[in-house]
Amino acid sequence: MDDRLFRNAMGQFATGVTIITSPTEDGVHGMTANAFKSVSLSPKLIAISIDERATMLETIQQSNEFGVSFLSKEQQPISMHFANQKRLEEEVEFTYLDGVPIIPHSLASVVCTVHEMIVAGDHTIFIGAVKDVVVNEGEPLLFYEGRYGTYESIKQ
Repeated sequence: MDDRLFRNAMGQFATGVTIITSPTEDGVHGMTANAFKSVSLSPKLIAISIDERATMLETIQQSNEFGVSFLSKEQQPISMHFANQKRLEEEVEFTYLDGVPIIPHSLASVVCTVHEMIVAGDHTIFIGAVKDVVVNEGEPLLFYEGRYGTYESIKQ
C-alpha cells in the first residue's frame, strides 16, 4: 500500500488535538500532535509519538520532561501556530505546572517525566510518568480527515 492510502485510512480516526511542550535553554518548544494516549492508571502513564525529524524529539530527550495540553475548540489558532500552518501575531503565553510549560485554558494538561523511550519505525514513543494534571471546562477541538472540527456537546 502507498503512504497516501495509509494516511487517508488513519485520518478516519477522529482525535482530539494536543500541544506537546517542553522546556529548553532558550524558553519553550511546542508542537501540535494528535498521537497521544493514556497508557496506565497505576502507575499513571501516558504516551506520545514524535517523528524522528521533529525538533521536539531532541528537546524532550534533553529536558527529560514534557507537557501535553488538550485544546478546546477556541484554541484552533494555537494548534495552527504550532503546526506551522498559520503563525499567531502575538507571542504564545505559557503557564507552568511543576516547572513544565503548558497551554493556559486548555481542557486539561498533564506534565510528565520520561519513563521510557521506544523507537518504532520513523517515530519515538515517549512513555511519560504523570507528575501532575490540571482540568478546565470547555468543548474539545477535534481533528478528522485532515480538518479541524467540533462536536455538539452530549452533556445534558
